[in-house]
Amino acid sequence: MTYTNILFERDGAIATITINRERVRNALNQATIGEILTALREVEEDDALRVAVITGAGDKAFIAGADISEVRELSSATDARVMGERGHQVGLYIAQMHKIVMASINGFALGGGLELAMGCDIRIAADTAKFGQPEINLGIIPGWGGTQRLTRLVGSGMSKLLNLTGDMISADEALRIGLVEQTYPVEELSNATRELAQKIASKAPVAVTAIKQAINRGMDMSLVDGCMHEAALFGNVVMTEDAKEGTSAFLEKRAPNWTGR
Repeated sequence: MTYTNILFERDGAIATITINRERVRNALNQATIGEILTALREVEEDDALRVAVITGAGDKAFIAGADISEVRELSSATDARVMGERGHQVGLYIAQMHKIVMASINGFALGGGLELAMGCDIRIAADTAKFGQPEINLGIIPGWGGTQRLTRLVGSGMSKLLNLTGDMISADEALRIGLVEQTYPVEELSNATRELAQKIASKAPVAVTAIKQAINRGMDMSLVDGCMHEAALFGNVVMTEDAKEGTSAFLEKRAPNWTGR
């Protein structure tokens, strides 16, 4: 597949999707969203790939938001809703993928950029990164998950604060409130991202997928139903070849050889 707005690179079991619109701080237009979806499908369908990393080109921005020129040109509420639904497709697709998708946030993650990051499974950031949902300053609201994903990550009060003020926060504050999982000095982010991706890629693929499914689906269940869902997944995973290999390798004091079955 040839891409215009992103770079798609493979390195062993890891794929890197780089939003490559540095001239506009990697702002997301509809064409770029389509390419991201295509690249994610490519990752999902390639058995050799285990983890995808999404990042931004350059040293200024991860993704500075949606392409406002496209928003301004919308001529009807129906067209705007279609744009919103199109953006949601990325996060919803990531949620049902078997593979893990990480956001490596190397700069500004604002509006649609933060929403894309929040749709990923794990977020790590440079200590210089900035975060925010500034749509309120344009007289609009988030359309790609800013009111929903942010609330689930940081709670309703903090979500209202960030969405209603449009203020930016630092990487340290994002870490404190649970918006990102780890932060690193900017010069260490690339290596830290790769190390974490490689660590996850080295785990048993079936178990990785089951853990992702248990967490994602469990968030929408009661605690009792979530625990029963986990028990059902546990029962299925324990019967896999990878589970037999993993337990045998532990008892035999050797490294496991995962097959993904």
